[in-house]
This record gives sequence, C-alpha cells and structure tokens, in this order.
Amino acid sequence: MAKPKIIFFDIDGTLVPLKEGIRPRTVEALQKLRQNGIKLCIATGRAPMEVPKFEGVTFDAFLTYNGSYCFTPERDVFKNLIPKADIALLRRNAEALGRPMALATKDRLAANGSDPDLAEYFAIGGVELVIADDFDAMAQGEIFQVLMSGREAEYPAILKDVENAKIAAWWDRAVDIIPASGGKGIAVEKVLEFYGIDKSDSMAFGDGNNDIEMFRAVGTGVAMANASARLQAAATAHCRDVKEDGIYWYCVENGLI
Repeated sequence: MAKPKIIFFDIDGTLVPLKEGIRPRTVEALQKLRQNGIKLCIATGRAPMEVPKFEGVTFDAFLTYNGSYCFTPERDVFKNLIPKADIALLRRNAEALGRPMALATKDRLAANGSDPDLAEYFAIGGVELVIADDFDAMAQGEIFQVLMSGREAEYPAILKDVENAKIAAWWDRAVDIIPASGGKGIAVEKVLEFYGIDKSDSMAFGDGNNDIEMFRAVGTGVAMANASARLQAAATAHCRDVKEDGIYWYCVENGLI
C-alpha cells in the first residue's frame, strides 16, 4: 500500500474506546506515523476544548464540531455556522419535545438544562454538562453545533421548519446538529485543499455514521470492527476493534509504521 500523506482520525470509538482511556499502542502508532512524515488530523464531533491529549503526539489539524470548526495550532482553516434563525427554531422544537439543548461556540459548551440522556452524552466524552446562566446571550453568538438528547423517531420534530441545519448522530440517544452544508466530508476537503494534498493520498479511520461523509472525501476509509453497519458498508478497508488496538495493527500490517 502506498503511504498516505495525511490521516484523519475520529476520536470516540476509534482512537479511544467509549468511556475508557487512551490505549498505549494507539499512542505508539500515532507517534510512529508522524515520525514517518504523515500528517495527523483529528476529525471529531467534540468541541476543541474536549479533544484529549495524546502523550508525545502533535496533531497537524483539528476538525471539531463534526467539521464545523477546523484549525491548525497556528490558524483557523474553516468555519461553518448555524444561522441564528435556525437556532431559534431548534430552541422552539426542543422545548416542544421537552428536551434540553446545549450550544457549542468557539470556546464554550453550555446548556439550558439537563436530562439523563444529555448528561450521559457529555459523560461519554468525559465532559461535565454546564448549565449557562446567559443562554439567551450565547444563542446570539457564533454557534457551530447544537447538542440535544433525542431518539431517531424524534428527528423530524427536532428539525421541524429548520432549513440550514442537519443531524449528525453517532449515538442512539442524542444528536449533534450541524450546519446543513457541514459535516466531516466538506471539512476534510477544505483541509486537503489547505495542505495541497490529493484525495488519493489521504486516509481516515472511523466508527460512526457521522464518519460516512469523511470516508467519501478520502482515498481510503478504514472502519473499526466496532463501527456501525452503515460505515462498514461505506469503508474501503477494515481493521480490528478499538479495544484490540485496531489502528496500531492496521498500520503494522500495511507497512505504515
């Protein structure tokens, strides 16, 4: 296999098992990939301040909020916001469903209430759910993503009358709501363009349905063994479970490290 010039990694269920710590072999794989001159990028639904630290690993770029806010350590690469009119509609719809919601800005993640599903959703990422006392003011700022508890049957009600936002879900009891033109796919395209790297020289690892667009935007999409059925079908390659050091063994077996 030709070595990729750049690799994009989802976090939860891909680099890190859900509700578990970072595995040493995954860190070793990341360190060796970078030593071999391959650019490393995070591509996650998480907020910038929620990205875990991998000891001895430097990432070249971060695609956060499912690609709505992309940056390098030095500069912003791409910003994609949810219009204020749609934020107002999403608040109305959430209230009608009796669901709290959280807003994601460049440097804050805060909610107007909590319920067991939303609290657990935050806990998966190791983040405490903060209730904002200035939620109305927050809603008037730059919003990259909305987080809400909700099941698939509620998706139409969540998005009622909303024109410029869509759902990107990787868990069955909560959703990330992102700009309609957003998603990891468009973000990967922007980052490849930023670095002048061809799609054929790029690779991605993922496990959730919100990684499908990312797989379409890269040359090689590698699905974890624990990935959703839809992502498995969209993948061009497969590796072992995240709990079995899937990324490490894929890189060894394919001569990347």
